[in-house]
Amino acid sequence: MSENGQNEVVDKGGFLWGLLGCCIPIVGLILFLVWKDTKPKTAKAAGIGALVCVVVYVVFYVLMMVLGVGLAASGV
Repeated sequence: MSENGQNEVVDKGGFLWGLLGCCIPIVGLILFLVWKDTKPKTAKAAGIGALVCVVVYVVFYVLMMVLGVGLAASGV
């Protein structure tokens, strides 16, 4: 407990929160928004995990579109 009688928040960040954010991006976003003031390191880990997942999805989608258009144009 701190001097004013409140429990101190332990904020270590954490790989597992980032992994959770990466596996379920909406959960990572929600955790980021909820924890950004009270647990900034943990919030950052969850937010970065969600952001990485979204970027990977977008890159994968664009790559599939380019390959699909290329295959359609070549007549295969």
